[in-house]
Amino acid sequence: MKAVIFALRSFPRELRSAEVIVLLISVALAVAALTAVGFLTDRIGRAVARQANEILAADLRLRTPDPIPVEWHEMAAAYGLDSAETQTFPSVVFAGNLSSLATIKGVSEGYPLRGDVRVSDSLFGEQRIAEGIPDAGSVWADGALMARLDVSVGDTISVGESELRIAAVLRYRPDQSIGFASLAPSLLIGTQDLPSTGLVTVGSRVRYALLVAGEESAVSEFYETVEPTLPDSVRSRNREEGSDRANNAADRAQRFLSLTAVISLLLSAVAIAMSARRFAHRRMDTVALMKSLGASQRFVITAASVQLVLLGFLGVIVGSILGFVVEQIVTEMLADVLQGDLPPVGISPVLLASGSALILLVGFAMPSLIQLRNTPPLRVLRHDEMPPPPSRLVVAGTSLIAVAAMLYQAIGDGLMLLIVLGGMLVVSATLYGAGRVLVAMMGRSRGGAGIAWRYGLANVARRGRDSTVQVVAFGLGLTVLLLLTFVRTDLLEGWQQTLDENAPNNFLINIQPQERASIAEIIQNGGVAAPTFVPMVRARMQTINGEDVKTREYPDEDGKWMANREQNLTWAEHLSASNEVVKGDWWPAGYDGEPLVSLEENAALELGVDLGDRLQFLVAGQEIALTVSSFRKINWDSFQPNFFMVLSPGALDGYPSTFVASLKIGDDKKDVLLKLVRKHPTVSIIDIETILEQVKSIIDKASLAVQAVFVFTLAAGIAVLFAAVQSTIDERRFESALLRALGVRRRTVLSGVLTEFAALGFAAGLLASAGASILAAIVAIQLFELEYTFNIWLWAAGLVGGISLVCASGFVAARGAINAPPMDVLRAA
Repeated sequence: MKAVIFALRSFPRELRSAEVIVLLISVALAVAALTAVGFLTDRIGRAVARQANEILAADLRLRTPDPIPVEWHEMAAAYGLDSAETQTFPSVVFAGNLSSLATIKGVSEGYPLRGDVRVSDSLFGEQRIAEGIPDAGSVWADGALMARLDVSVGDTISVGESELRIAAVLRYRPDQSIGFASLAPSLLIGTQDLPSTGLVTVGSRVRYALLVAGEESAVSEFYETVEPTLPDSVRSRNREEGSDRANNAADRAQRFLSLTAVISLLLSAVAIAMSARRFAHRRMDTVALMKSLGASQRFVITAASVQLVLLGFLGVIVGSILGFVVEQIVTEMLADVLQGDLPPVGISPVLLASGSALILLVGFAMPSLIQLRNTPPLRVLRHDEMPPPPSRLVVAGTSLIAVAAMLYQAIGDGLMLLIVLGGMLVVSATLYGAGRVLVAMMGRSRGGAGIAWRYGLANVARRGRDSTVQVVAFGLGLTVLLLLTFVRTDLLEGWQQTLDENAPNNFLINIQPQERASIAEIIQNGGVAAPTFVPMVRARMQTINGEDVKTREYPDEDGKWMANREQNLTWAEHLSASNEVVKGDWWPAGYDGEPLVSLEENAALELGVDLGDRLQFLVAGQEIALTVSSFRKINWDSFQPNFFMVLSPGALDGYPSTFVASLKIGDDKKDVLLKLVRKHPTVSIIDIETILEQVKSIIDKASLAVQAVFVFTLAAGIAVLFAAVQSTIDERRFESALLRALGVRRRTVLSGVLTEFAALGFAAGLLASAGASILAAIVAIQLFELEYTFNIWLWAAGLVGGISLVCASGFVAARGAINAPPMDVLRAA
């Protein structure tokens, strides 16, 4: 109890010391960074996920061959969810003497629940967002369908037994497929008009779907309730199973934000460790005096622990307030960009950040308190008498366990944790070893220079171990700052370059072999480069290694769905630029052996097949057996025609095929598409410009969020530099006073100190540049699946930033020591 009272009474005085201020700032920054980043990760992550859900036009879709029970709508309403319904089926549509097969999509009020339907008033005219669904008696028709029927907006077409007016050209709907699964152009009609068409009757081949959207937790609860009652014929789908392109962008957004949180936390940890070291060292004389007067080790450790806890709680309060304020400011900044689609905040980021910061404080400060407890009373008489240092294994183990547990709890990404934390360990060890060598080299190179230079380098060499520790601290701070800077620039630019200006924005499907030359001529005459035509054959899988696909067991439910659906097969002699073989071998040029097939890696995993397995397909009534030769990784962001299954040349010779192509059409070249669809009305044109905009929007959101929280990382990095300088401030104060007492001018002393910091900053910057470059390459390739490009500016920033930042923080921290009156310092010593 006496120890607690003593700690409480002395705590206000302790708050005036520099190392305690740095400790408080470090804890506050850790809490503020984790709180703000947690809020942003949570809210923007959910906003990104909500936008990714546009691929389904809902948060959850239940598709079934049977009509949707009314109970499902009622259950969704009971959970506070919005619901809508779609009915999709093929039918022939007539206009005068002309007819065309179309995919009729009936939609109810509220469709789409996520995303927007886009229409225009003429073929390839200016798009606008549609309001609601088609009015009674009217439809929205795909441009290809209108071209085949030779009709315009305002004309009437026959759909079953009804005559319906075309009110607009259907340009885009959120749940439209760009995977070539539906070759017939779409016709959007309100479900109120479906009965009058007479097309939906008993036995009609209709795909029904219930669309549900609302709060994430409510959607999950609804699905958990309804899922046990669903027939086997119902297929559920949510964002996690949605668009690969949108999901890739959403996952990268989450990882960008999580990486920012990890880096801020690591910097705060380094600053806390350095400040705690000085916190213990500065109190050794006081503890020695207390022990000489009869204080027990328990009294000493209790008093220090109470003050540490008080410091932690104060830091948590300050950091939580700061994090919340900054998060609100950032939210306002992003509100216009996000168009107000940020969900409300939750309390979990505050709780997680506060708990993590306290664990961080204990994990990195406790080893120093252990050393403080063992301070010998003899230090009252001999200031060079030091307590035995704690076991390095204890120090490293406690710190690593604490930070690893927090980081995993904070981000839940084991791969990122392994890369960043493992990389920091390797960088720290390298910094320590290289720092010792550089310190020794600087000590031998100080001769023959001016007094300030000799004094600065002599300090570096004389404080060998302390100088090395400072190089490690400076280097770690600079490494993570450089790494985050790389994330904000090169990685974001690299990500955006995956959607370069030449990315295709239109797909052409259902191209007949004899139409390729004419289509290429039309496109080239319009000033656009002719596309590459990719063959496609429709097929159904029958067996896998002799087992019927309908009765076979699969590792994943999606594998059963994939095996039993109609497949799009292609063949190719050379590997596409957007594909990479990850297992097995691609067939050699000129291959004419047995039919082989290359599978997309995730499809192979879901199907449960391996290299050498045999797949049998039914193509146009004939059977064909294929041997699996390789697995591929596909870059879906390329927006090129890609297939789950690619066959070897000659495997599909003689089978009926169509072709698909992708091309980039600018707004000033839209007349090319109009000429193409009029001359080749059976060719379907799919506009994916809106999907490209969706993915780019997600990238922009992630970029803004990462840049917004960069201020925390920068502040934490400065705290690291300041803490490293503070670790030797007492020695500098005494040395400066002694030199000035001997007649050395203050300017000379200051020049010597800045020389010392410049040397340390150069060493730290050089090593940090190397470490950041290596980590950046690993992060780019392993975490973000982007190509790494060496950046010389990162090295320049490391050297210049190392020298300037270390000198600036050293000047601010050491200025008081140099300006202190020599007599006061020497008397106190």
